[in-house]
Amino acid sequence: MVPEDRNTLDLHVEIAATLAATDGGPVQLWIREVDDEADAVATAMGFRRHRDLWQLRCSLPSESSGLTTRGYTPDDLEEFIGVNNRAFHWHPEQGGLTREAVEATMNEPWFDPDGFRLFHEDDVLVGFCWTKIHRDLEPDLGEVYVIAIDPSRHGQGLGRPMTLAGLEWLAAQGLEHGMLYVESDNHPANATYAAIGFSRHHTDRAYELERS
Repeated sequence: MVPEDRNTLDLHVEIAATLAATDGGPVQLWIREVDDEADAVATAMGFRRHRDLWQLRCSLPSESSGLTTRGYTPDDLEEFIGVNNRAFHWHPEQGGLTREAVEATMNEPWFDPDGFRLFHEDDVLVGFCWTKIHRDLEPDLGEVYVIAIDPSRHGQGLGRPMTLAGLEWLAAQGLEHGMLYVESDNHPANATYAAIGFSRHHTDRAYELERS
C-alpha cells in the first residue's frame, strides 16, 4: 500500500519500480488516503479503480446501545468463527477465517478480550463487535475492528446497537474518537454508521492492472 505522505513524482517512481520488479500478470495497487492527484497518476499508468475502502470517524461517547454484551473468552472461538464466516462469506479479507489466523491476531499486543464484545440470545452468539485501541496515534483512537450479525438475524435492526456496544466500551476506556473501515458500496452499513454520527475521514483505494 502506498502511504499518504507522498508526492505525485514519488508515487510515479514507486509504482514504476514495483511494475519493473514483477514478472507480468495482474497487479493490485493500494493508495492510502487517495486524492485527485494520486488517482490521476495511477490511472495514467494504466490502473483501473477497483475498490474504495472508507475510513469513518465519530465523536465519543455515543448513545447507549441497549444491549447486554460480554467480553470474549477462549471458549467462544469456534462459535465466533462460524458467525464471522457466515456474515463475511463474500469479503476478500475477513471471510474464511481459520482458528490459526484468529489466534495469531489475538496474540498481537493490542488485543484485549474485554474489548471484543459478544451478544447472545438464548446462549447462542448472535453478533459481535471487536474493538481495537490505537495508542500510537495522537490522540488515542478507538476502532470498531470487526462487527457482524449472524445472517440468520439480519433484518432485525441489530447492526446499530451492536456498533454502539463497541463504541460504548471504547468510550469507557476514556477515548473521545472512534473509527472504522467500511466498503464504499456497502450501502446498508454506511446508512447505519451515518445515523450513529460517523462521517468519512478519508478513502483508501485499490487499483488493478491486467498485464499479459
